[in-house]
Amino acid sequence: MRQTDRSAPSRRRVPFRQFVLKVHSRCNLACTYCYVYEGPDQSWRERPARVAEETVRRTAERIAQHVTTHGLRSIRVDLHGGEPLLLGPSALIDHARAVRDALPSECAVAVSVQTNGTLLTSDALRRFGAAGISVGLSLDGGSARLNHRRVDHAGRSSWPAVRRAAGLLAAAPAAYGGILCTVDVETDPAEVYRSLIALEPTSLDFLLPYGNWSEPPPGIGPFAGPVGRAARPVPYGAWLARVFDLWWDTPRGRRAVPVRLFGEIVALLLGAASQSEAVGLSPLAVVVIDTDGSLQRLDSLKTAYAGAPDLGMDVFRHDFEDALDHPHTVAAQARGLDSLCGSCRRCPVVGVCGGGRYTDRYLHGSGFDHPSVYCADLEHLIRHIGERLQKEVRGAPAEPVRP
Repeated sequence: MRQTDRSAPSRRRVPFRQFVLKVHSRCNLACTYCYVYEGPDQSWRERPARVAEETVRRTAERIAQHVTTHGLRSIRVDLHGGEPLLLGPSALIDHARAVRDALPSECAVAVSVQTNGTLLTSDALRRFGAAGISVGLSLDGGSARLNHRRVDHAGRSSWPAVRRAAGLLAAAPAAYGGILCTVDVETDPAEVYRSLIALEPTSLDFLLPYGNWSEPPPGIGPFAGPVGRAARPVPYGAWLARVFDLWWDTPRGRRAVPVRLFGEIVALLLGAASQSEAVGLSPLAVVVIDTDGSLQRLDSLKTAYAGAPDLGMDVFRHDFEDALDHPHTVAAQARGLDSLCGSCRRCPVVGVCGGGRYTDRYLHGSGFDHPSVYCADLEHLIRHIGERLQKEVRGAPAEPVRP
């Protein structure tokens, strides 16, 4: 099945370099803000709870074909869920081995598991480390109170088990993939940041809650048309700016933990290309493979409407070249100014913001041709970081800007 003419000269085809393999479609937690289980797309109910070995084998073959076709030297495979550790460490290691064994020897693959931490054991972490698999931890802060939204299906706190997992990971930095924290503007940003640093992560990333103009995140009002950005509240921008200051002002001589979102914005302000969907205009190079082998675009699109991520393809009938040529993929990779709405194209920080995440632009009835629901917040944060960067350069011209 071919959706477009691959020989068309007007489009630069960017191969997939990140493959998100859903290995388990269920979760042992019932986080109150979860976009998968609480959102409009409930397709997880119809998919297998566990990915089958045949699906993994076929996926590995398709990835190998894609790598060979494009001469890729490195890729990333994320074993995801649901909660992937419901599958058990042995199966996860076997899945990682299946992909690695299928790839040509000259292609390196970084494999990671993203977990809520509740099922992580010292033995599993030891085995993951030996298999070259990193483990990323998802949480909302470094205390029980900050994680009050992350509860199990009986309403019990997940924090005791997560705290234990964080301790295990801190003791095994080579296998520690860092912490992913979803922003809660009802919390004190300084408390959240310091509590996370106390867990000794190898890296941090802050995730804006998935939302859109039909279902705005807490603290952001409904869509009001082309209202000036300056007139909109910036609860998330102000929250992140406070955390940025704490991070940027880390005393010299003390190692600052890398924070992906901040590093991306600083790099973009200095003229580098973006490496994530959160900011910047670089084309997306990620594809999702669900437990039934179906191919999907960004999982976060589940927040828009039922079926929004679906490409109508699967690894049994289609290769990744088919997915690469699907109109949805073509649109996602056309992340230049022409792909954005008029107000975004006129914005002075668009080269850094990039219009924000695609899913955050959705409005029921009119699609994605809008600014991000976090438009004002992103501009506030980018301008704040730009001002701090200028002060650093002007105030210390003889010293290099810290990375």
